Amino acid sequence: MHTRRIGDVEVSAIGLGAMPMSIEGRPDETRSLATIHAALDAGITLIDTADAYHLHAAEVGHNETLIAKALASHDGGREVLVATKGGHLRPGDGSWTQDGSPGHLKAACEASLRRLGVEAIGLYQFHRPDPKVPYAESVGAIRDLLDAGKIRMAGISNADPDQIRQAYEILGGRLVSVQNQFSPAFRSSEPELRLCDELGIAFLPWSPLGGISRAGELGSAHAPFDRIAQARGVSPQRVCLAWMLAKSPVVVPIPGASRPETIRDSAAATDLVLTADEVAELDAA
Repeated sequence: MHTRRIGDVEVSAIGLGAMPMSIEGRPDETRSLATIHAALDAGITLIDTADAYHLHAAEVGHNETLIAKALASHDGGREVLVATKGGHLRPGDGSWTQDGSPGHLKAACEASLRRLGVEAIGLYQFHRPDPKVPYAESVGAIRDLLDAGKIRMAGISNADPDQIRQAYEILGGRLVSVQNQFSPAFRSSEPELRLCDELGIAFLPWSPLGGISRAGELGSAHAPFDRIAQARGVSPQRVCLAWMLAKSPVVVPIPGASRPETIRDSAAATDLVLTADEVAELDAA
């Protein structure tokens, strides 16, 4: 497994997005644990989660608890960076809401610490801007958690370039990651990717394969990815992740998975080196 860096931590160049194992359509726990174990066995050392990855109002942190159980029951011996998030909520009616208030973020971090069973969270990210709370106040809470040693590294998610620059300043240059949506069908985060490249901040594309319901359609929806996949004898999904890795050394995709075979295929993308012509064709697709 090839590696990249988030802050001062070396991680696998492909991470595991664990959300599909806790929201709508989630598998049973046995398959979820097998999926996380398959990721670890494939050399993945970055797992992305959030306290909001759950279905019912009474099970906040379902995904974090699942990951803690999977790590405790695996004897691979590798150091794994668990990246979680706070500030997004699921009331239990299928909707998503925000609470970026400092009080909520600090309480959410404490709850995530307990569920993950750690003294400090490896990477804690402000999940989504809250229009009711000044962005500086939300990021200031993340700074306070960093200063207090509750988290080892700080990141933001769903941020625009101005918010990235603001967070970078508030955190005193200690912003290590930006997690935004980016895929063949959703490329409007290119400016954020370029800014992260300029600042040396890890860029973590979420839903890099198009999302839970559309990942399997990537090849049929984007012909160049399918053509190159057929020529290389691999899946279009693997081509997609290799394309993202080729865009910048700061890119660390976090494809979601709920089956062992899909995360194994995604992990193999680090060994697929595309030619400059192939990258150019996919950039233009």
